[in-house]
Amino acid sequence: MRRFTFLLLVACLLQACSTTSYFIVRHAEKETQTANMSSDVPLSAAGKERAEALKSQLQDKKIKHIYSTNTLRTKSTAQPLSEAIGVSIQTYDHRDTSFVSKVKTLPKGNVLIVGHSNTVDDLVNRFYPKAQLKDLPETQYGDLFIINRKGKKYSFKVGHFGK
Repeated sequence: MRRFTFLLLVACLLQACSTTSYFIVRHAEKETQTANMSSDVPLSAAGKERAEALKSQLQDKKIKHIYSTNTLRTKSTAQPLSEAIGVSIQTYDHRDTSFVSKVKTLPKGNVLIVGHSNTVDDLVNRFYPKAQLKDLPETQYGDLFIINRKGKKYSFKVGHFGK
């Protein structure tokens, strides 16, 4: 019985020490909208390459949850990784201010969230208020915002994916 209690205690300590990572990105490059297109434009060739680069960079990061807004360009950015690791894409509403709180309560596993130039900063700032990001420029792609949570402590760094 003591051995079981000890193993249970060790398991709880290991769980408390594990790190959860939240990877937040803007969708990859999109096609230029033409008069015949809806506002929900697809990825450009460069965007498809960048989505593949995101897959290559994150496929070994133990992603258990993938979230995207309900647009073609955001879902297409997440799709290569989704297919490679077998995790379905769940949509979220960028206006839902409780979304980050919900994500923080997910069972163990890292998370990818794909948003837009004017929503990624809001997500990052809700996860890690010290970051204080502003809207990304419309021409800026490839930023990979990484928030790591270990217990109640958070850290933040910025990486890059693609060319």
